[in-house]
Amino acid sequence: MGKPALILASQSPRRREILSLTLLPFETIAVETPETLDPLLSIEENVTKIALEKAEEAMLLFPEKGCGTVILTADTVVAKGNRIYGKPTGFDEAFDMLKTLQNRSHRVYTGFVILCGTKTHTECVTTTVEFEPMTDNEIKRYLLSEKPYDKAGSYGIQDPLLACHVKRIEGCYYNVVGLPLSRVCKALKAFL
Repeated sequence: MGKPALILASQSPRRREILSLTLLPFETIAVETPETLDPLLSIEENVTKIALEKAEEAMLLFPEKGCGTVILTADTVVAKGNRIYGKPTGFDEAFDMLKTLQNRSHRVYTGFVILCGTKTHTECVTTTVEFEPMTDNEIKRYLLSEKPYDKAGSYGIQDPLLACHVKRIEGCYYNVVGLPLSRVCKALKAFL
C-alpha cells in the first residue's frame, strides 16, 4: 500500500497556496457545514469544533475506512477582547470591523484538524496582530480595491494596501493568512 492521499477540504485559495509550500501532493474538495459559533465554548474550542465538523463531512465522501485518505481542514476567526469577527456580510460590516481593529492588537485563531480513519489530530494556533492606524479613507480604499468579504476580520494580511499597515505580528504569519503551516507540517508527519 502506498502513501495515503492528502485531501484539503477547503474552498480557500489561500489555504491551497499555503499547503502547496510543503511540496506534498494533495487534492482539494469543498464541503458545506454551518460554521456556527457556540457561545458556551471558548474561541479555541469553537474553531477546532468547526474544523472537525468540516473534516467529518469530508470523510463521508471517502467511505472506505482505514487510513487511505488524510483529510485536513481549518477554520479561522479574528478576535479583539471577547468580540469575535468572522467573515463580513458586506461593505458596512467590513468597514466597522476594520475600524474597531485599529489602535490595539487583536488575535487570529486557526483551528485545524487532520483526520485519517479513526486517528485525529486537533490543534488551535493563535497569532497576535497590530495595525498602524488607518484613516477612514484608507479603510474604504482597501475594501473597494480588495473586497475582502471572504476573510475573517475583513482583511487579508498579505493584501496590497493592508500589508502597509501591519505594525507588528507575534506568532505564525501563515496562521493569519489561514493555515499555521509549521504546526500543520509537524502534525502531518504522523499521518503521511
